[in-house]
Amino acid sequence: MATVVKKIKLQIQGGAATSAPPVGTALGPAGVNIGQFVSQFNEATKDKKGMVIPIELSVYDDRSFTFIMKNPPASRLILKALGLEKGANKPREQKVGTLTKAQVAEIVKEKMPDLNASSPEAAAKIIEGTARSMGIDVK
Repeated sequence: MATVVKKIKLQIQGGAATSAPPVGTALGPAGVNIGQFVSQFNEATKDKKGMVIPIELSVYDDRSFTFIMKNPPASRLILKALGLEKGANKPREQKVGTLTKAQVAEIVKEKMPDLNASSPEAAAKIIEGTARSMGIDVK
């Protein structure tokens, strides 16, 4: 049985992985077949085009690999819910939008498996804190 020799964490646009950096520079030294990874990742994320997908790649001693896809970062989900490109430059001084409790609940539902929270209420607090740090009010 193959043993894991390296774990690599990346964030890649769904359906848009290429062998160019950051993918190529992260996987090349690990001996991973970059073309094979790119095709597998793009196939698995073709329905998530435009979203940033964090992955955890395990490289084995026989140069094979497996990867686990996570949900997009909370900040990306918040921006998507509000239809924004980015958060505020100075979050304490300028507000760029308002997130409703219903939108927070939707984000929690999608993000819950990746969060270090024991309940949906605790997860909602994490999401609300992320939103506030981006210059977004929560009502």
